[in-house]
Amino acid sequence: MEYDRIYNFSAGPSMLPVPVLESIRDNMLNYEGSGMSVTEMSHRSKVYDGIIKGAEAAMRRVMNIPDNYKVLFLQGGASLQFAMIPMNLMTKNHKADYILTGNFSTKAYQEATKYGAARVAGSTKEENFSRIPRQEELDLDPEADYVHICFNNTIYGSKWDYIPDTGDVPLVADMSSCIMSEPVDVTRFGMIYAGAQKNVAPAGLTIVIIREDLLGEPMAFTPVMCNYATMAKNDSMYNTPPCFSIYVCKLVCEWLESLGGLTEMQKMNRKKAELLYGCLNNSKLFHATVQEGSRSMMNVTFRTGDDELDAKFVKESVAAGMTNLKGHRAVGGMRASIYNAVPYEAVEHLVAFMKRFEAENL
Repeated sequence: MEYDRIYNFSAGPSMLPVPVLESIRDNMLNYEGSGMSVTEMSHRSKVYDGIIKGAEAAMRRVMNIPDNYKVLFLQGGASLQFAMIPMNLMTKNHKADYILTGNFSTKAYQEATKYGAARVAGSTKEENFSRIPRQEELDLDPEADYVHICFNNTIYGSKWDYIPDTGDVPLVADMSSCIMSEPVDVTRFGMIYAGAQKNVAPAGLTIVIIREDLLGEPMAFTPVMCNYATMAKNDSMYNTPPCFSIYVCKLVCEWLESLGGLTEMQKMNRKKAELLYGCLNNSKLFHATVQEGSRSMMNVTFRTGDDELDAKFVKESVAAGMTNLKGHRAVGGMRASIYNAVPYEAVEHLVAFMKRFEAENL
C-alpha cells in the first residue's frame, strides 16, 4: 500500500518503521481480541503484562543484554536522567567524571554539579565539538563513582568511535540518538540510557539498562520516582508507565529482529551514511561539520558556510518533499537525522536534491 508520506529527517520525535505503524493501526481499536486499544487498557491487566514483559524480552534479545542488568521503562526523558544518575550513583566518593562532546553531555555535567563533585575529564568544546577526544586525552579519576559520556551527539553530529577505557569505574552512556542502530557490548557499560523518541518509540518513554550492582542506596533526598532500585523492584510498574510507548518499543524491537537484528541494521545504516557523507566529501558547496572518524551514522550535520544560503536550502527542501533539515538553533546549518526507520530512498532523494541545489547556487 502506498502512503502520502514526506521524507522526514527530524532529530526527534522521528520516523517509525511503516510496518510498525501499520500494526498499530490494525490493532488500534481492538488489540489482539481484547476488545480495547492499548491506549485504554489497565497497566495492571494480564494483556498489558504480556506487552511490557514482551517489550523487555525483545529488547534483551536485540541488544544481547545480560541477565545481571535490569531494563527499566521510565519517564521524564533522558534529561531527567541528568539528575537521577548522580542522585543514585554519585554516592560513594561523591565524585564523577564527565566528558563533554556536545550539548547534552554538557547539560548532564551542569546538572550533576548540584549533587557532588562533578568534573570535566575531557572536552572538545574549543574545537566546536567537531571530534571525539582520544583515550590519551582523558583525565580520569580512579576514585570517581562513574564516568559519563554521550555516545552520539544529536546536535553536533559526532559519535564515539570507541568505548573509552575507564578501568574499574562504571561507564554511563547516554545513547538516546543511537541506541539499537548497531551492535554494542552492553557489558562495557555500567549503565546505558536513552530517550526513545529517536530510534525506538514515540516520546514519553525513557529506557535505562543498568547493572544490578549499581542499584545501591541513593541520596537520602532522592524522590521515590527517581530511585532506580524502587523502579527495578517494581518492574517499572511503581506507577502507571508510558504504556503506549512501551508497546511501540516492543513492535520496533520485533521489527529489528525481522530484519536480522542489529548486525543487519548496522549495514543498512552504514550504507545510508556512506551515501550522504560521500556527497559531502565530494561537494564544492557543502561541507560536513565533524571530522572524519568522529562522524555520526545517525545525525549528519553540514553547512554551506553562508547562513542565507543555508536558509534557502532548508526552504527549498520542503518544496522538494523533505522536512526537518534545519540544523539545531544552537549551531545552525543543516542536519539530516537518518535513524533506523529512515529508508535508503530518503537519503537518495536528499543527495539528488543537494546536487541540484549545488549546481544552481555555485
